[in-house]
Amino acid sequence: MLTAFWNAWNIKELRNRLLFTALIIVLVRFASNIPCPGVDPGALENFIKEVTAGSSSSGGFMALIDLFSGGAIAHFALGALGIMPYITASIIIQLLVPVFPTFEKMMREGESGRQRMSQYTRYLTILVCIIQGAMVAMAMVNPTKLGLPAPSEPLFLGSPSVFVPITVLVITCTTMVFTWLGEQITDRGIGNGVSLIITINIVSRLPHAVIELIDMALKGTTPDGATFKPVQLILLLGVFCIVTAATILLSQGYRRVPIQMVRKTVGKQLMGGSTYMPLKVNFANVMPIIFAGAILMIPEYLFQYMASQPEASGVWIWMATTFRQDGAGYMIVYGLLILAFSFFWVSTQFNPIQIADNLKKEGAYIPGISPGQPTADFLDTAMTRVTAGGAVFLLALALFPMFLYSSFRIPFMVAQFFGGTSLLIMVGVVLDTMSQLESHLTMRHYEGFLKSGRLRGRSGN
Repeated sequence: MLTAFWNAWNIKELRNRLLFTALIIVLVRFASNIPCPGVDPGALENFIKEVTAGSSSSGGFMALIDLFSGGAIAHFALGALGIMPYITASIIIQLLVPVFPTFEKMMREGESGRQRMSQYTRYLTILVCIIQGAMVAMAMVNPTKLGLPAPSEPLFLGSPSVFVPITVLVITCTTMVFTWLGEQITDRGIGNGVSLIITINIVSRLPHAVIELIDMALKGTTPDGATFKPVQLILLLGVFCIVTAATILLSQGYRRVPIQMVRKTVGKQLMGGSTYMPLKVNFANVMPIIFAGAILMIPEYLFQYMASQPEASGVWIWMATTFRQDGAGYMIVYGLLILAFSFFWVSTQFNPIQIADNLKKEGAYIPGISPGQPTADFLDTAMTRVTAGGAVFLLALALFPMFLYSSFRIPFMVAQFFGGTSLLIMVGVVLDTMSQLESHLTMRHYEGFLKSGRLRGRSGN
């Protein structure tokens, strides 16, 4: 593996791509540490420490947002929203493609259609930025509106009528610049730029999590006062290795469906033979976890807000307790939503009828299965069974950090690296980037990262 990295550095084009990618990453991290105009950094730092301390639901949620923004929320930096509005817009557009025939037709037009869809995605990104930016700015002005505790001192300087619009403008512009930089990485660097920016933001919080683990081992207690011995640190490191290996298996796993091509002569070459179609175990990737978390965010804060009112009844208090991130009700609904969205994403993005028609047009067939509708039924059944296994695996991976957080009082920031969205994104992006590096090396007759076989990106290539 070290030889492969050395060979990559010796190739001029590949070296330039790596340096360009590194430069963009430095710019993104720099923007994630510059506070927005009008923010009081000292007051904000004290408030974040108060909110993230303990095991409160709001603390866990704030820690999660801070993780994906690479610490930008803690500083209320220019990149507070990061690249997530673009991801949200892309998901919405992808879900609308099967619903609106105009979008589906546009996707079939080739490169021109994809460019138009990308433009629509950017327009939607601006709208999402304005909405989320306004919510974040209003939260700085009055955190109690989101169910967070009131700060001991104002978090911003000046008038709210000036602070809010300026903050929305600055955050929106930064997100759009991040989106453009991500596209530049994709075109002129290595890996998928947007995914790589998210991964770098997540990895940037890893040293803080490691330091916190070591600090707990030295002190012998967690921030909540639970016992934490050095042997538990060793066990957690072993668990991390096992969970990471399981995540790689989930990301790379697929079922091979044999495909037989009809032999025919094209020019002087004989075309045809046997191949296979890979059906990915985790076809939806991290989408079910993102959908489930986004939906449960609303009732979680609604119940917290209602329970904080002076005249709140016992029902609201019980609901707020049950739907905390370490509550039983939250975990049950969260798991059911992950299972539901896993099948929903496959049903909207995997079209067995179209695949069967394409196979029939190309003169290919599945051995033992008649072309046409029987092939579509077979693919639908096979994909449903594969998705069922993958969804259960994904469910276990998503709930494991919550189990550590609720049962062993491991801080939420640390627990997030033992599964869930963060680990799936890191593993998927690293595998995808290494796959692209390996492709560049093999094209120039260098040995890849593996002596036998090859890495597959998230596309399953």
